[in-house]
Amino acid sequence: MAGSRASDQPVDSGGERSRPLIITEDEQLLDDLVRLSAAAHVVPKVEHGLPAGRDGWSQPPLVIVGDDCAARLRGAERRAGLVLVARDTDDTDMWRLAVALGAEQVVTLPGSERWLVDRIADAVEGVGPAALTVGVIGGCGGAGASTLACALAVTAARTGRRTMLVDADPLGGGLDVLLGGEKEKGLRWPAFRESRGRVASGALEDSLPWLHSLRVLSWDRGAEVAIPPDAMRAVLAAARRRGGVVVVDLPRRVDDAVAQALEQVDVGLVVVPAELRAVAAAGRVAAGVAAALRDLRAVVRGLPSGLPGLDDDEIAALLELPLAGELPWDSGLVDDPPHGVPPGARVRGPLARFCAAFWAQALPDGSGPEAEDARGADGAGG
Repeated sequence: MAGSRASDQPVDSGGERSRPLIITEDEQLLDDLVRLSAAAHVVPKVEHGLPAGRDGWSQPPLVIVGDDCAARLRGAERRAGLVLVARDTDDTDMWRLAVALGAEQVVTLPGSERWLVDRIADAVEGVGPAALTVGVIGGCGGAGASTLACALAVTAARTGRRTMLVDADPLGGGLDVLLGGEKEKGLRWPAFRESRGRVASGALEDSLPWLHSLRVLSWDRGAEVAIPPDAMRAVLAAARRRGGVVVVDLPRRVDDAVAQALEQVDVGLVVVPAELRAVAAAGRVAAGVAAALRDLRAVVRGLPSGLPGLDDDEIAALLELPLAGELPWDSGLVDDPPHGVPPGARVRGPLARFCAAFWAQALPDGSGPEAEDARGADGAGG
C-alpha cells in the first residue's frame, strides 16, 4: 500500500483540525492504525478516551475508535466520520454500541486495511467530484496528438481550472519539452515507478513541475521507457481525486499500462488527418482502444490549403466513431512551437478555439470568454 518513493513519508496534514483522531489503549491496534495512517501519508492525533473540550471531538475529519475504548464514549455527541475497529464483527453487543455511537462503519483488521487507508486519506484530502479525464491518441504517426493534448491542458488551465497533463507515452519525447519546461524543477515518471495502492494526491500535485498554470507529469531524459501498470493506475487515480481536468497523452499501442490508463479515461479523442492512409491506420488504433473505452470520438485534422482531403463526417463514419469536431489546418499541430510558447497559446488561433469549444461542450459548467467565443466558432461538437 505504499505510495511513490517521492512521497512515502507521513506528513503533518495541516493542523489539528485536519488530522484524524485515533482513540485506543490497545498498543498493538494503535501500531496498526498509525501504520495505516502513514500509508495514507497522514500523522494522526492519538487519545486514550474522549478528548477534553468539544473541539477535540468535533473538529477532526475522522475519528477511529478501538473496541477497547468504545464503551467509554457512550453519551458523546454524535458526529459524522466515526469508524469503529472491532476484533469480532459478529459480537452483537459491539453492533449495538456502534449504533449508539453513530459509527458509519465497523471494520476488522487486517481484512479492512485497504478500505481504512482510503478512508483516512479521503477524510484528510477531502472528497469531491473526480477530474474529467480526457485521453488523446494519434490515429497515425505525426497526427498531432501530443500537441492537441498540451493545447487542451493549456486551454483548461487558462480559465483557472485545476489542470494536470500526464505524458503516458514514454517514446513521445516528453511533453515538458513541448511546453518548454524540460529544465523546470519537479519529479518525472521514473520517481513514481514503484507506486502501488494509493498515492497521496496532494503530494503528487505538489511534486510535479508547474508550467503555464498547470501540473505536468512527463519523462526525464533517462533510458527508462516503461510505466508499470500498478504505477499508472495509482498515479492517475491520485490525479483524478484532485478534481478539475486531467489530460493524458496516450501511445497508439495498448499495453498493460495503457489499459490501466484507459480504465480511468472519461473521453478519448483519436486525432486523424483527413487522408485515406491515416484513416486506415486510425481504424486499427481505434479498434484496440474501443474495447477499453466507452466514449471514444474522432478529431479530424484538416490538411494544408490546396491538398484534397476526406470529409470529416465521412471519416467518422469509416471509423464508426462519433465526431468530436474538425480541427482546421494549423502548422502548430505538426511543427514545434517556439521554445517556451505552449500549444494553444494563441487564443484566437484554430487550435485554441477548437480546445475552448471542446471544453465548453464537455464540461457541465463550461464558461468564460473563451468558451463564449468558441460557441460561435466551428469546432468541437457532439
